[in-house]
Amino acid sequence: MTLEQAEGVVRAVVVYDGRLLLVPEADGWGLPSGTPEPAETAQATAARIVYEVTGYLVDGTEPLAPRETAGETAVVCQLLSESPSDGGRFTPEQLRWASIAETAGTPLPRTVREYLQGHTPV
Repeated sequence: MTLEQAEGVVRAVVVYDGRLLLVPEADGWGLPSGTPEPAETAQATAARIVYEVTGYLVDGTEPLAPRETAGETAVVCQLLSESPSDGGRFTPEQLRWASIAETAGTPLPRTVREYLQGHTPV
């Protein structure tokens, strides 16, 4: 695992009990995402973004490589709390835990799709 400073957009991949955490986007659903703070790693950015957006505590553990597009990184995150804290941008009712099959119409980076196919139950 590298601890290099993140650049561009960081997308958090939070899978729990075979389901993927999705947040509302203008045109549907997507992964929690945001930009890093100065000198912040992709792992730290992913954990911060998930907490700020959803209230869930996660540990950003594994950047997926290679990057599909320059300036974008996806990071696998381990869920540390089954219940979100108050203060996330979205309430729990506004979030979606989707089975992998339910994400078929969701635009996800290729590296994320490949990870999900290899690391989640059918």
